[in-house]
Amino acid sequence: MASELWTWLDNFIKHLTWEKRYSPHTISNYQRDLRKFLQFLDTREIEVWSVLRNFHVQAFISWRHRSGMDGRSLQRELSAIHSLCRYLQREGQIRLDPAVGIKAPRSKQALPNTLNVDQVDQLLRARDGNDPLAVRDLAILELLYSSGLRLSELVGCDIHDLDQAAGLVRVRGKGDKERIVPVGRKALEAIARWQPFRAIMATADEKALFVSTRGSRISRRSVESRVKQWGIRQGMEIPVYPHKLRHSFATHILESSSDLRAVQELLGHANISTTQVYTHLDFQRLAKVYDKAHPRARKKPP
Repeated sequence: MASELWTWLDNFIKHLTWEKRYSPHTISNYQRDLRKFLQFLDTREIEVWSVLRNFHVQAFISWRHRSGMDGRSLQRELSAIHSLCRYLQREGQIRLDPAVGIKAPRSKQALPNTLNVDQVDQLLRARDGNDPLAVRDLAILELLYSSGLRLSELVGCDIHDLDQAAGLVRVRGKGDKERIVPVGRKALEAIARWQPFRAIMATADEKALFVSTRGSRISRRSVESRVKQWGIRQGMEIPVYPHKLRHSFATHILESSSDLRAVQELLGHANISTTQVYTHLDFQRLAKVYDKAHPRARKKPP
């Protein structure tokens, strides 16, 4: 493998870590995608960045597409390559960005899986029995649905990020961007119930709002596991995971308000096109109502 390519990849990862301050999860994704790209370049005997051209990037994307990668994954890999090339431009390693103008094949957009209002109510009717872990878990469930948080945002919440008097929480989203989102009454009550237990469980210098039995910040994997367990415990017929509660939050807010811009702000989406996927869910629901209710739409009885 050409050492120069890999040396500059290491420099780019350091740039993302210390200058851009990306999350470990995001950096891990960049590393995985760019290593595949460099391994491909090695097969083409590319040893220095200055010889990289547009057709090399296009050949990589085509090769990945033939191997079965969907359009969304290819777009993610192409975005990583584009970011790397802009960094190499800045550092004087290449003159032009060879990834400019290349588009990944489009794939059918998958609609988010959501819970309906009755299913959310079934999940959140759970009782904690005064068990500290159960009290914590129900506070987590309430906050995920109340404020539409990403899993990383919930895990990253510190105790001082929550303003219980104002009913607000400050979260750090993608790219370390902060936003303030409302917290509903039920979630505030659940968190208030959790805080005395947290005071006992958390280590002296721990800032996290939610902690594990070790007293340190709860992990993403632990939250995913506990949410799944509560779904099973409450007799849910479909799997429950943290992001499904975020999708459900967005869908229910949009159904009630039809305010796409407000939902965009609440979710912390940089681009409103990301939020627009929830309008498709609403149209699906309306289409089902129409097909069921309209005299000209109903199927004739057999």
